[in-house]
Amino acid sequence: MTKILLLSDSHSYIDDRILEYAGQADEIWHCGDFGSIEVIEELEKIKPLKGVYGNIDNAKIRAEFPEVNRFFCEDLEVLMIHIGGYPGKYTPLTHKEISEKSPKLFISGHSHILKAMFDKKNNLLHLNPGACGKQGWHKVRTMMRFVVDKEEIKDLEIIELGPKN
Repeated sequence: MTKILLLSDSHSYIDDRILEYAGQADEIWHCGDFGSIEVIEELEKIKPLKGVYGNIDNAKIRAEFPEVNRFFCEDLEVLMIHIGGYPGKYTPLTHKEISEKSPKLFISGHSHILKAMFDKKNNLLHLNPGACGKQGWHKVRTMMRFVVDKEEIKDLEIIELGPKN
């Protein structure tokens, strides 16, 4: 079993609450818009970090993280794309990736809208953890955590970090 903390859209912001939850995870996954290399460095001090770059991320971050990250956690195939859309409204890049080989879990960020929905057509779970940072139009900062057990996702939790101001 692998405990995952799922973040997105930190926009250069990190605080002790995020770091506390990071310390409870086995791996941290960040779905883009880190905003600064300092966010990456803080997270990497705590646990292994996987992620993708977002549309606001600079060349240094883009050199460290891909646009599309496809990987396995235990036996679960994961696809992560910052601007990916959601079931029924995937971006062309996401549609291409899922058409070529559908993962069991598709993660996107960008919208700052927390979302968990099952895509029946492609037989996958879609997650968007919302935004853990303070930039953007969202009112409440959010992230998710869950457990990967072989190829199953268990104990999915939404974590509200409070208002963004």
